[in-house]
Amino acid sequence: MNINDKVYVAGHRGLVGSAIVRQLKLRGFKNLVLRNRGELDLTNQIKVDEFFNKEKPDFVILAAAKVGGIHANSAYPADFIYDNLMIQANIIHASYKVEVKRLLFLGSTCIYPREVKQPMREDALLTDILEPSNEPYAIAKIAGIKLCESYNRQHKTDFRSVMPTNLYGVNDNFHPENSHVIPALMRRMHQAKIKSVDEIIVWGSGKPMREFLYVDDMAEASLFVLELDEDQYKSNYNPRLTHINIGTGVDITIRELCEEMKQVVGFNGVLRFDQDKPDGSPRKLIDVSKIEALGWKHKIDLKDGLTLTYAWFKELYEKEQ
Repeated sequence: MNINDKVYVAGHRGLVGSAIVRQLKLRGFKNLVLRNRGELDLTNQIKVDEFFNKEKPDFVILAAAKVGGIHANSAYPADFIYDNLMIQANIIHASYKVEVKRLLFLGSTCIYPREVKQPMREDALLTDILEPSNEPYAIAKIAGIKLCESYNRQHKTDFRSVMPTNLYGVNDNFHPENSHVIPALMRRMHQAKIKSVDEIIVWGSGKPMREFLYVDDMAEASLFVLELDEDQYKSNYNPRLTHINIGTGVDITIRELCEEMKQVVGFNGVLRFDQDKPDGSPRKLIDVSKIEALGWKHKIDLKDGLTLTYAWFKELYEKEQ
């Protein structure tokens, strides 16, 4: 890409999309095409086609998605599969029709089977049964990968896919019910601290292991993959296995995450783990050897990332009060 190219970032207000926009602006890109949900309904094919025919972007970054934690995925499975399938199909097909130079699709490591060998390699895709608690979302993301691969094979497009591990950071969703583990814990610990509550309840046993990547690292990795020249991207290329894992290659237990979070937030109370609540997958660690062999590695460790996130969240929380 060069700084004069027109770049459409779908989902620019979300966690990843906003970080990608920040990264593009830092690099001098000014010709960014951005639309919020009120301005463009990405589940509406007619509206998406009209938008693409008018704007004709050079590059597309598909970061738009309906996302949420275990509670949201369990409560709204139909919404998660329908909305994500529609968003992906509409944008990918419209990108093909207006001949964008390159598209990057952002998926999720929930695409991998529940009992897959750890760390999860890209070739583990479709080898076993998915984790039931987020299966609809995972199915949609798998479909997004296969859409990109199918258009590449049939229409010679250059549509690429990256699969980030669990993300967190500035502009995360801190909704008390529909957020992921880090923002959910951070909000509850912060509230407990300021209200002098001496105990909080954490869902599950605390034993599952998770890997976490700070969102600015993810934004950098996304642009790195998008800008790889075609020969480098296609090194060891399999046209039916094109996605690339993005992560740190390091994981910790949820209990260890809670202890780290307590230090960052300054919460001195007790954590009680409710083992009647679901744990989700027992472990989710990805193999990042492919992205590291291409030349990218994460920079921000978990404690620094949590500190940056908490500083941002405190300002947000104070404005809400």
